[in-house]
Amino acid sequence: MAPASASFGIAFGILASTAGMGSVAPIVMSATTFAGSAQFAAASVLDDGGSIAAAVIAAVLLNARYLAISIAVSSAFEGSRTRRLLESQLIVDESWAVAQRGVGRIDRRILVAAGLLLYPCWVGATALGVFGSGFLGKPERFGLDAAFPALFLALLVSVVKTRREIAAALAGGAIALAFLPFARPGVPVIAASAVCLMGLWRR
Repeated sequence: MAPASASFGIAFGILASTAGMGSVAPIVMSATTFAGSAQFAAASVLDDGGSIAAAVIAAVLLNARYLAISIAVSSAFEGSRTRRLLESQLIVDESWAVAQRGVGRIDRRILVAAGLLLYPCWVGATALGVFGSGFLGKPERFGLDAAFPALFLALLVSVVKTRREIAAALAGGAIALAFLPFARPGVPVIAASAVCLMGLWRR
């Protein structure tokens, strides 16, 4: 996960700097938000000439999925409120996926360890992308634009097992592809998520 996260972080740093976010804001955003898809959505909206409000809304909507994820894994977290608050900041899609142990159970230690691995990779790579954007050029030049979908495809394969889950994943992918040509950044992902939830409703 670390190389994928780093390459994705570099791509975000480059995109954010070329979108006019400056040098400090992208790094601060990675350190405080720590959510790649939401950050990419915000940077993409700004890069397309959208407003700051639209960028924030896109990021918030994409991160809304963490409400459901956090509720689902809350029973695995122990200790004081401060400890649980700090450890919960390490819940990202990748750490959540690798911590799955079946039947709705997760391994909290794996989740926290994965989060601790990914966080410095993400923040450091963002800084590298921001300050090295002049040398690296566009992310597409190195295939960094493919890092995000490749990472999530690998995670998807590891957790999707049943026919119902496969059908929901395929339906979500089809909806996202259908929305891509005309929808604003972030909308295809939200639409795909809604379709996936409908497909898994009877579980």
